[in-house]
Amino acid sequence: MKILLSEAEIQRGIVDLARRLDAEYRGKPLTVLGVLTGSLIFLADLIRRLDFPLRVGLVHASSYRGAATLPGTLEISETSLRDLEGRDVLLLDDIFDTGQTLVGLLERLEKKRPRSLRSAVLLWKEGRQRVERTPDFHCFRIPDEFVVGYGLDYRDDYRHLPYVAALEAADIG
Repeated sequence: MKILLSEAEIQRGIVDLARRLDAEYRGKPLTVLGVLTGSLIFLADLIRRLDFPLRVGLVHASSYRGAATLPGTLEISETSLRDLEGRDVLLLDDIFDTGQTLVGLLERLEKKRPRSLRSAVLLWKEGRQRVERTPDFHCFRIPDEFVVGYGLDYRDDYRHLPYVAALEAADIG
């Protein structure tokens, strides 16, 4: 595997995103919703850098299962999607790939009648989008490679890596 983003680069990107979010949401009733499981590390690092009160929630959405490297049908668990009406909501995900997960979640969240609804991703994978809607905020654009680390996985491995790396063809079996 080859490292695309070092731990230090990721942290600088998160600090920059936190500054932009602070300017956008300070004094507003913000709820940050992290998409499980890939956004957990990103979510934890980001919210510790936001200097205003906020609520945190989690939503489980998946279109990749097992050893899959291509998306399937989107499945969403709504158990933590309450109390969003009238609040500013920021959906936080690890990667914007085809965009189908992001759009599916945003469409579902719009039904909860938030005051505003925006999205942020750590990584924007170029050249894979199948949707018109794009994230409102992102930290990094990356090439179309299968990436792991910093919450992203392959067969539930590699999430623990403090950097983002591209798997080589030989690593994907």
